[in-house]
Amino acid sequence: MLYSASKMQVVFIVSREWDLRGAVRAELREAGIDALGMESVANMAAMIAGEVAPFLVVLDGSELHDPEAHRALEQLTARISFLVVDSRLHPAPPLPGAKTVFRPLQVKEIVSLVLAILSKKSAS
Repeated sequence: MLYSASKMQVVFIVSREWDLRGAVRAELREAGIDALGMESVANMAAMIAGEVAPFLVVLDGSELHDPEAHRALEQLTARISFLVVDSRLHPAPPLPGAKTVFRPLQVKEIVSLVLAILSKKSAS
């Protein structure tokens, strides 16, 4: 069964950095948001193919440097919201429709942005 926004707000955190994944996931879960961490876009694609669709994806911008991953993500932006956490020193190619923020950021800032996006999507 495909999870939908009306049933639960699932957030995917996609980053090869376990500390970013773990910290953001833990804070979101404390806020009552179901959050799943994964290491790569390929892991995220497998979850979506397994019928778990996120309401929002927090994406490490480094994933966008892979042209194949970038193309795959562009196809998802029409139905899934993205928050890209990117590097100021080595920014990724932009992901159309995604909100992008730049490091350095604290985990609480990322969580605040996620909560704001979820609130805005729920209201619309």
